[in-house]
Amino acid sequence: MICLICNEEIAAQASWTSLLLPPENAACDECYQALKKITGATCPSCCRPQETKALCIDCQRWEDDPMWKNILHKNISVFEYNDAVKEVLATFKFRGDAALVNVFQKDFLGIYKNQISSLNIDYAVPIPLSKERLYERGFNQAKLLADFIPIPQLEVLQRTHHEKQSKKSRLERLTASNVFSLTDSSKINNRSFLLIDDIYTTGSTLRHAAKLLIQNGAASVSSLTLIRS
Repeated sequence: MICLICNEEIAAQASWTSLLLPPENAACDECYQALKKITGATCPSCCRPQETKALCIDCQRWEDDPMWKNILHKNISVFEYNDAVKEVLATFKFRGDAALVNVFQKDFLGIYKNQISSLNIDYAVPIPLSKERLYERGFNQAKLLADFIPIPQLEVLQRTHHEKQSKKSRLERLTASNVFSLTDSSKINNRSFLLIDDIYTTGSTLRHAAKLLIQNGAASVSSLTLIRS
């Protein structure tokens, strides 16, 4: 077994189980331990690590705005954004190594089972890429992550603008037109949705997607992201 991050051989202890079953780990211990999982107190809305369990300043500002209040029920993320995960994410997304998604399968599924499954979600909705970005990359990382969780997927969103929201000021993000449009609204009414994406940075992308679903009759929208920046 080769570590998908450093490409070195993973040393495994021999046992009857290891002879009969394939190894679970897609990364060696050194590489895996460098990926810092989110633990301890977090913002209850966006999962930002912090010392208290109160809403963080950014989420409070979202909720204080009547246009965005109660749009996104909550976001859950798995890993903090550190140098190790930054490098893996760059290789995964921008250097076209789709196989790296397997490094995250166990933890992504585990967070879903422990913190999301009780929300009674009807559909997972992977955040789409623009046609140009999908062509360049060859895969949608959000779709690969969504494939790990055992709920039906509904690909009802399409991206109509591919400028990165993180490059905009907060005012620009708040006043920008929605970067998504709907391809089908027939299964949205009174359903609960889980948006899937690789990273939560400002929350703007996820809230734009959630707002479109809420405006078209969704009962609630939450999100599951791999990384909290």
